[in-house]
Amino acid sequence: MKKVIWTLLSAVLLFCASQTQAAESIASQESVDTVWIIVAAALVFFMQAGFALLESGMSRAKNTVNVIMKNYADVCLGSLVFCLVGFGLMFGANPSGFLGTDHFFLNPDEDWNWSVLLFQAMFAATAATIASGTMAERTRFNAYLLAACVVMGFLYPVFGSWVWGSAYEGSGWLAQLGFIDFAGSTVVHSLGAWVALAGALVVGPRIGRFDSDGRPRRLPGHNLSYVAMGGFILWLGWFGFNGGSTLAADVSIGLINLNTHLAACAGAAGALLACCLRRTPILVGQVINGSIGGLVGITAGCATMDPLYAIITGAVAGMIVVYGSDILLKIRVDDVVGAIPVHGFAGAWGTIAAGLFYAEDMFSIEMVVVQSIGVLTCFLWAFVGALAIYGLINLVLPLRAEPQHEQRGLDITEHAEIGYPEFSKSTAYNEKTLEVLER
Repeated sequence: MKKVIWTLLSAVLLFCASQTQAAESIASQESVDTVWIIVAAALVFFMQAGFALLESGMSRAKNTVNVIMKNYADVCLGSLVFCLVGFGLMFGANPSGFLGTDHFFLNPDEDWNWSVLLFQAMFAATAATIASGTMAERTRFNAYLLAACVVMGFLYPVFGSWVWGSAYEGSGWLAQLGFIDFAGSTVVHSLGAWVALAGALVVGPRIGRFDSDGRPRRLPGHNLSYVAMGGFILWLGWFGFNGGSTLAADVSIGLINLNTHLAACAGAAGALLACCLRRTPILVGQVINGSIGGLVGITAGCATMDPLYAIITGAVAGMIVVYGSDILLKIRVDDVVGAIPVHGFAGAWGTIAAGLFYAEDMFSIEMVVVQSIGVLTCFLWAFVGALAIYGLINLVLPLRAEPQHEQRGLDITEHAEIGYPEFSKSTAYNEKTLEVLER
């Protein structure tokens, strides 16, 4: 009898010990996952520095402060709007498949969701920032910032709910169709680019960008070193952008980030090849944009593609960036930094490639059709929605700076500052401008 009792007691103690170990293991894994997500969120946040450098470098010196202020302010105010309203629309309970209905105003129901909220706020900031580079040098600061808040608080999270919602109940209608967009080639990048396209059409081209016959004139940026540094920072941040989208610290991150790197390299190679085929000079900005186009293109399929096809995806994206820029100039769309072909055209291609090169079902026509539906839906939602947003804002706060302000530079007229005060004021600015600075 004693042996039976001791046997039962030992079994109970072993069971309790195993349960305790399992609970500790789960808690430990959650801690590791949390650390990875926070590190990834920091890398995505660092991408804002990359955007600021790249966009200011591709703009003229007289608009440096304005470009940096837009990048800085949109992530600050936009993050507040997304955390209070956008997160609930995007990830709240979504029984209809179209819209989140709860978890507004910083109200997650468990500690893990604080990490998800932070990570997703960085994604929303990226989507809003894309438009600032396209619309640089002629867009008023206050009107731009108001539009960025609407994009982060409504336009972006609603479409995101169709693809990634919900974190609690239900799922988006595009997700139910089988739409693949692992880290946001369409949800983040294409949406931001279609918003930028709408903004570029509303504000129009910069003064002097096209001659009377519609031929483009070059308005070169002031600092290619900034452009290169911005490109490298964006590339680094993308390892958090794509790798962090696992929302877990597991072995899949290795393939995801390898695909990310290879696609960026291939994107630069594709841009080089396009320049050679066009018999045009190989410009720093085009090669860097080609690599970023490769990063955008692989973002949808980085977790579901073999590395060889990641290279193909990136190379095609790099070529699309170069030829896409030519198309925009032909239709007289002024995109200061090339964000529309980089994030829009390359993002659309990468999303379709995610279905075409899906490792478990290669070259599936059905998957390509679903991916195309998602790409088209994003364009219609973001472009038409942004046209409405910019049009309404333009009635209250004019988007376009006055011609005299644009010629003088938005640093002076919008912020009363000079990005490079060591430059000779007597040659760079007229007497009226100096009076503004002195006040």
